Amino acid sequence: MDKKAKFNASILIIGNEILSGRTQDTNTSTLAIWLNSIGVNVVEVRVIPDVEETIVDTLNLLRSTNDYVFTTGGIGPTHDDITAQSVSKAFGIKYEVHKEAFKILEAYYQPGEFNEGRQKMAWMPENAKLILNPTSGAPGFNVENVFSLPGVPSILKSMLGGLTNRIVGGEPIKSLTISLRTVESEIANSLTQVQNNNKDVEIGSYPFFHAGKLGVSIVIRSEDQNKIDNCNSQILKFVNEKKIEVVDR
Repeated sequence: MDKKAKFNASILIIGNEILSGRTQDTNTSTLAIWLNSIGVNVVEVRVIPDVEETIVDTLNLLRSTNDYVFTTGGIGPTHDDITAQSVSKAFGIKYEVHKEAFKILEAYYQPGEFNEGRQKMAWMPENAKLILNPTSGAPGFNVENVFSLPGVPSILKSMLGGLTNRIVGGEPIKSLTISLRTVESEIANSLTQVQNNNKDVEIGSYPFFHAGKLGVSIVIRSEDQNKIDNCNSQILKFVNEKKIEVVDR
């Protein structure tokens, strides 16, 4: 495996409850942190409704332009959980009962509890590979480069460990944060100069408000620790020259 190769992913959050604001999305952060740690760069996140045509069209676009696509939500037992059938349609394959998933779910529930609604969670694209769920029984699945996970944050998080060996990534993406007691306009020109001198390092600035005071966090991201250290030195140089206070957050 070439650790120098770049791998990218998109995250597709599926669910009307996210768009309405009833549910707060924390899965993007969980997935992005995990993917960065295994050397996969998240390049795009989309939030879309539980509408088959929208899911199919978005999936077909993202899976053709990314190494990986991660979907969250819409694989539960209710009528609006349509991710599995939408993935089937996007790939043009059959939507059917997955025998192994059916067995897992049947064993998970007490006799008589595995009703029709819950059996719906065993319906998946033909020949999908299962993503095992150590928390609540119902597995996720993947077809080619599309990985479908549940929307419940604690369950999604518990399933990532079992996926690590199935995702090929490059060098883990490292980051360093420098928090300053300043405003962006005060450091903009100097920071642009550092960025221009280090084009292969990602440098971002993010205002914050903490303990009644304004500040800016500078985040340096790269696969190469030496490049991060180099940028850090260049930034601290102009920070000292401008007599800007470095704060601990």
